[in-house]
Amino acid sequence: MPEILVLYYSRGGSVAQLARQVARGVEEGGCGARLRTVPAVAPVTQVAAPAVPEQGAPYVHHADLAECAGLILGSPTRFGNMAAPLKHFLDGTGAEWVSGTLVGKPAACFTSTGTMHGGQESTLLTMMLPLLHHGALLVGIPFTEPGLHATRSGGTPYGASHVAGDDDALPLTEDEKLLARALGRRVAETARKLAS
Repeated sequence: MPEILVLYYSRGGSVAQLARQVARGVEEGGCGARLRTVPAVAPVTQVAAPAVPEQGAPYVHHADLAECAGLILGSPTRFGNMAAPLKHFLDGTGAEWVSGTLVGKPAACFTSTGTMHGGQESTLLTMMLPLLHHGALLVGIPFTEPGLHATRSGGTPYGASHVAGDDDALPLTEDEKLLARALGRRVAETARKLAS
């Protein structure tokens, strides 16, 4: 069974919750979901993350990119941009770029913001730029998904999203869950079609 890599960074936990919904959608679409995260970065370069996270998904390895049939990136927003830990990992994928590891693979993005106007769409777009450079095929959420018309919080054509509140306390809404699963399903179904 082909696997889709669901790669994310989550500081407060809301992106991790969204990642699990995306992974459910991937499985509904007929693929396996490989959940991975990236370690935090520190201003002092001598500080290293532990080899294995204490909880949650394992850290990603570059081999995960080669082994996946598709990639879904997730990050909280940082001033309308992806968080530094995810950007740091992507900046280190030059060898995969040169060898074309992600060329022709479907890819998508998801995010979580503190407020409705916290930069959801711009954050999703910043994650898409490296994917385009890698030759991935971008997948979004079309307006044929009823949740896009119903949502009053997260969810955009650019990808799944969640409004977590300033203290990261707001749970995922039903619309946000449905749209996250729809995104995962679309990437999985696209990967299966491309493989056949």
